[in-house]
Amino acid sequence: MAPSKTVAVASKDVTPSIDPEQTLKASKALLAHIKKAAKEKSEESGKKNLLADETEDLASQPIWLTLTTKRHIADSARLKPGKITLPHPLNQDEDATICLITADPQRAYKNIVASEEFPEALRKRITRVVDVAHLKSKFKQYEAQRKLFAEHDVFLADDRIVNRLPKALGKTFYKTTAKRPVPVVISAKPPRGADGKRAKAAPKTPGTVNAGTPQDIAVEIEKAVGAALVSLTPSTNTAIRIGYAGFKPQQVADNVTAVVDALIAKWVPEKWANVKSIYVKGQETAALPIWLTDELWLEAKDIVADDSEQAKAMKEKANVGKKRKSIGADDEETETATKPKKAKKAAKETAQKALPEGDDENLNKQIAERKEKLKKQKAKAKAAVDN
Repeated sequence: MAPSKTVAVASKDVTPSIDPEQTLKASKALLAHIKKAAKEKSEESGKKNLLADETEDLASQPIWLTLTTKRHIADSARLKPGKITLPHPLNQDEDATICLITADPQRAYKNIVASEEFPEALRKRITRVVDVAHLKSKFKQYEAQRKLFAEHDVFLADDRIVNRLPKALGKTFYKTTAKRPVPVVISAKPPRGADGKRAKAAPKTPGTVNAGTPQDIAVEIEKAVGAALVSLTPSTNTAIRIGYAGFKPQQVADNVTAVVDALIAKWVPEKWANVKSIYVKGQETAALPIWLTDELWLEAKDIVADDSEQAKAMKEKANVGKKRKSIGADDEETETATKPKKAKKAAKETAQKALPEGDDENLNKQIAERKEKLKKQKAKAKAAVDN
């Protein structure tokens, strides 16, 4: 009986989840390490800064959740980030100023913010309302963009025009994610029919503005200000800011759970079967594991044996782009170069004939060894967190 060629791959029927206790342990260990490192750094400097505030320093150090997948999470980079509502918002500063970028015309949205139905506390924080047309005309120069960047703490943008902003704002806003405009829904919600389904939106007419009610817009702004942003790129690693070092361990753990559930449910292809690992880390710390998979592959087709026909085809394809010798070479040089090539080709064919057709037992053995090694690493990492 021929040996089995089946390999262990991730099951799509099982829905794993992170362990709340492990998440809380990792959060406690990470925050304790950040505070200890900050204290040691202050003592090593030898000079005490009388103006420094330890609480403010910790509040500005971000905590990141990193998710690693087996395949790319997206096919291309997306300029419009996703949002995840957190149980403990990232921006809890009640004095943080907001710049609201809207669709044309800006006067309609300024009137909404200034209306009595709009919450007064939130109105005081919105220090500028500008549409795309005025943004392009007034802030075209680099110095004007830098001034706008420095004047406001948070930038929100109508989700209908957020993809047009990279060209209007340039690298001043998009070279980092610190103040990149956060998409917010400020358009009117379509009405629902008797069956509960959303009805088709009415056709646009000149002079009408498709804006939501002041109450709805205020709620959406509050959600966007404290939400976690998901910036997707064609890679297997995704990092999301989920808190700050000034948070309590339970707050970090709650945000981790909320982000993991929403991220995998909405943006990760193949859901949990495509997840490889989940870590939590600080700005300058090592990553602490929260969840690790036992399977390194998503499907059996991802595993290619070294002596298989597919592996040989991939190797031959990689050599296609090699440069050829110039056509104007002398005949003598061509003949001299041909002889060793023929001898090498004959030796290669002889060696290939001597090789066995397949070695499935060796492949299964390698897979088992890799799985065992991964389990040991997982146990070692968990023991390090427990200690």
